[in-house]
Amino acid sequence: MAKYNTLLYYCYSTIENGEQFAADHLNFCKELGLTGRIIVADEGLNGTVSGTPEACQAYMDAVLADERFAKTDFKVDEVDEPSFVKMHVRYKSEIVHSGLRDPNIIDPKQRTGIHLEPKEFMEMKDRDDVVVLDVRSNYEHSLGKFKNAVTLDIENFRDFPAMINELAKYKDKKILTYCTGGIKCEKASALLLHEGFKNVYQLHGGIIKYGKEAGGKDFEGKCYVFDNRLSVDVNSVNPVVISTCRNCGKTTPKMINCANPECNEHFTQCDECGEAMEGCCSDACKAHPRKRVYDGTGYYVKVPQPVNVTKKARPNLPNKYFLYKSRAAAKTAALLFL
Repeated sequence: MAKYNTLLYYCYSTIENGEQFAADHLNFCKELGLTGRIIVADEGLNGTVSGTPEACQAYMDAVLADERFAKTDFKVDEVDEPSFVKMHVRYKSEIVHSGLRDPNIIDPKQRTGIHLEPKEFMEMKDRDDVVVLDVRSNYEHSLGKFKNAVTLDIENFRDFPAMINELAKYKDKKILTYCTGGIKCEKASALLLHEGFKNVYQLHGGIIKYGKEAGGKDFEGKCYVFDNRLSVDVNSVNPVVISTCRNCGKTTPKMINCANPECNEHFTQCDECGEAMEGCCSDACKAHPRKRVYDGTGYYVKVPQPVNVTKKARPNLPNKYFLYKSRAAAKTAALLFL
C-alpha cells in the first residue's frame, strides 16, 4: 500500500463568502494532516493536496458530501512522500488566473466545450478534421505535449485570450483542448465558443487522467505538475523525451526552478549542468547574492500567505465539519477524525 496519496481536483461551483470558506477550509485540511495548495474563489475550488491514504479519503468524502462539490473528479496518485511541505489555502478572484472574470461572458458552469473521456480523446485526436490544442504555458508544453499538438507562445494562462486571433485559421476544424487536469480547458473552451468556434471539445480530467485511463499514448515527454515533484510520467505505451537542457542542449526530462528567487524561472536542466550552475539558469543568477542552496531537486518551499479573515464560528457546527450540510452528516464525519 502506498504511504501517501496526492489528489488533483477542481470544481466550478458558486461559493458564498469565499474568504471565510478559505479560512475554514485551511483549518479543516490541517485537522486532517494534509499538505498542499488550494485556491478558493467565488466560482469554485482548485487544489492539489497530499497526505496519508486515510486522510485523503476522508478529505474526498467530505468534499463530495457537500452538494456544491458533489461532481468533483479527483485524480489520485500514489507517492512515496507528501508532495508538499506546508498547507496553503488562498482566496483569489479566480480558481485559475485567466482574466475572464465576467460570468455573463464566460461561465464554465453554463457552457463549455464537449467533455471527452480519455479513450474518446485518443480515438479523435488523429483525425484529419481535428486540431489538438495545448492551452498551457511555454514551460509546461516544452517539457511534454501531445504529438502534433498546436502549442501557444504564452508565459501564463492569462495570456490565452490574446491568442484567439491566431487560432482563427482553425475555425473550420474540431478543436480538442487539453491541459494538466482539465481546469484551464473549462474557460479556454468556453472562450472559444464565445468567439465563434463551433466544434470545441476538451479532455476531461486532462493529461493526468489520460495517463491513468488511456496509458498516455502519444503524449511525448513528461507532464509538469504544481507540487514538489515538478513533473510526472504519463506515457506507458510509447514514451519519448522531447525536452532539452537550457544550458547544454542535451536531452533531459528534468524540470527545475531557478535557484535565484528573484528569477525562479521554470526550465529544463540536466543533472550535470545543475551541479555546474548550482541550479541556476544563467551565470547572472548563479552570482546572485540571494541564490538558494541547490539540493538537486530544483524545488523550493514558498513562504505561506495566510488568509486575512477573522474567523467566525458557525453555530452548533465545528469548523472542521463545515462541508457537511446536516448534523447527521457532521456526526458521521466526526467519527472519521477521532
